Amino acid sequence: MAVKRGATSAESGPRADPADASVEDALTLGDALRAAREASGRSLAELSTQTRVHTRYLTAIEQNDFSILPNRVFSIGYVRSYAVALGLDDQTAVERFKRESPDPTIPLQAPVGIAFEDVKRNSGRLAIVAGVLLLAVVGWNIFQRVNLVQAPRASDIAQVPPNWATDPSVDKAGLRLGGPLSAPADQTVPKLYVTPGLELQMTGVDPTSPEGMAAVDATRPVQKAFNPRGALYGAPATGSQVVIQASKSANIVVRLPDGRVLFARQMTAGDAWRAPTGLSATLDVSEPTAFDVYINGEYAGVMPALQVPMSQFTARAEAQMRQAAAESAARVRQAELAAQATARANPAPAPAPVPAPTDR
Repeated sequence: MAVKRGATSAESGPRADPADASVEDALTLGDALRAAREASGRSLAELSTQTRVHTRYLTAIEQNDFSILPNRVFSIGYVRSYAVALGLDDQTAVERFKRESPDPTIPLQAPVGIAFEDVKRNSGRLAIVAGVLLLAVVGWNIFQRVNLVQAPRASDIAQVPPNWATDPSVDKAGLRLGGPLSAPADQTVPKLYVTPGLELQMTGVDPTSPEGMAAVDATRPVQKAFNPRGALYGAPATGSQVVIQASKSANIVVRLPDGRVLFARQMTAGDAWRAPTGLSATLDVSEPTAFDVYINGEYAGVMPALQVPMSQFTARAEAQMRQAAAESAARVRQAELAAQATARANPAPAPAPVPAPTDR
């Protein structure tokens, strides 16, 4: 594009029109701008006043020394203002500045050009070569498999005559045919070892007494125990009576009475949260059947609802502990009464009198 004819400067009087020059035809952008400035007869100081750009920046642009320019936005503005002041096409000057001073922050583009065209031109040949290699590999594998195939032959077991047991021509040395054996047991459970006198001393129940063992069997059965199979959160084991364990992935939120959240987490299968003893809070779960409740280490069922107060489980834990303490005290009392009855029925023999010493 040809250089536009410049106007006269109001400050310095009439100036010569800039020579017709092209920004694109010049060797560099700086050469085009310097040629246009010299043709206009204006100095860098005059153009600096008109464009409000410091002279050192205008000099750097004419000398193609873009390293001292400020950030890219200001540099493009300086080039645009300088081109307009010289009567050049500012858009063409900006585009050439971008080509001669590329932005390092722009990522590299995919390669295009002669090499890419060569690949497109030879794509048919490459496809043929790849097909030939694929057929060669498949043919080689088929050839190997055919060579490994063996001709069918009769089984050695099928050659044994059906009357081999009574045929005298068959050598039966070392063969013994007995009766069928019973199927092995699925598992073998050893007999429980009972320490003599230990149960009677600790529980007050005589293991040899059918009545005592029947009374023990009639008590509350022991449920399955808590088994940690994942991450454990909350209080330590010694400071918790209630444990909430996830059987599958679900959410749980523990809220205090004042609305604050004490614990919130998306738990996976096996993760568990131990509730501190005496905690007053509300349990809010996304799916009740996804959480198992353990009280005093024993299974107590699943969560009964989406929102459950902790006091419900705490009360059950304390009631179980009181019941267990009462049962233990009753067994101890029963053992004491049984020992007293046995002592009354079998009084200890009186000690033999000690003969008085005689004087010699």
